[in-house]
Amino acid sequence: MKIKTNSNVPNIKNKNISFKGFYNNQFLLKNLKFAANNPSHYAAAAALAFSTIRPLAILATPKTNKENKKIACAKSLASSAIGYTVMAAASAPIADAIKKIDETPSKYLKKMTVKNLQNNAKDLSSSRVYQFATQIFKLGTGFVMAIPKSMLTCTLIPVFMGAASFFLGKDKNEFSIQDDKNKKHTRTQKSKVISFKGLYNKSVENIANKIGKIIDTKPFQSFTRKFYQTNFTQHIMSLTDTLLTMSFVGQVAKSKKIKKERKKPLIHNSLISTGLCIAASYGINHILNKPTEHFIEKFSAVNKNLADLPKYVEGIKIVKPIIILGGIYYIFIPLISTFAADRTSVSKTKHM
Repeated sequence: MKIKTNSNVPNIKNKNISFKGFYNNQFLLKNLKFAANNPSHYAAAAALAFSTIRPLAILATPKTNKENKKIACAKSLASSAIGYTVMAAASAPIADAIKKIDETPSKYLKKMTVKNLQNNAKDLSSSRVYQFATQIFKLGTGFVMAIPKSMLTCTLIPVFMGAASFFLGKDKNEFSIQDDKNKKHTRTQKSKVISFKGLYNKSVENIANKIGKIIDTKPFQSFTRKFYQTNFTQHIMSLTDTLLTMSFVGQVAKSKKIKKERKKPLIHNSLISTGLCIAASYGINHILNKPTEHFIEKFSAVNKNLADLPKYVEGIKIVKPIIILGGIYYIFIPLISTFAADRTSVSKTKHM
């Protein structure tokens, strides 16, 4: 019995070893798969995590007006909170619909479409052309929701000023927040929850059918085959950030709750942040291309027996620009943009 017990010990240890390595630990694998399945939601979650650091970076900006710091913090908190909430709600049905197509492509796609998109890969899910085709819809959700998100962000800035005031002191006259007396609190009934689930599943099925019809079209397939090797993830994220910023700037300019003297620093901060972030992210992303390829090679070698290996590799390519953009935008840029926005606003005010 002792011999048998001793002989089993190495086997138990070997099983545990597979979860201790960096390339195959469960936390990494779950993150990569989640990013591949729902990149818009993952980007919003990453932004929410980074947003806890950004206010500290803004507060650390030297020689900058305290109220300009406060409003920059409020904008950051509002943007991240709204971004996560909006994207979690908007991207879920799209991600679930594409998951249905992934699992049973023959139900939603024509045979010729599957053949064209498979592009000599062992199966459809392994094809980079098909991965690119589905990512257009997944990442496109963020672009479509950019304007609603910016409108909500601008609306909620006064609410988040309370959090910023906690660190920097209160200014009661900075904003006039009107209480909404028309809010009604309703109880959620079980029947409504069940009804919602049924409606959600039906809507997901409808979305899957519509996405399938779009993918079946020849122009869409030609587009995917032509551009699948491009840096689409970063391009769409940059376009989304640009649209978000321009829409937000327009909302701030029209806002009646934000004082006129605080609008310019906030607008300048947003423009400088986005411009610097996009420019820097492309440069860093290019520098990290080879290290990323090396990482994918090692990751693939360690996890060669994983059934969903192509999905995890797809996740790596999604996570890379998200982490780069997040690190730049939420940690390094705030120091520069808050300082620069404060200076440009003061300079313009002096010349008026």
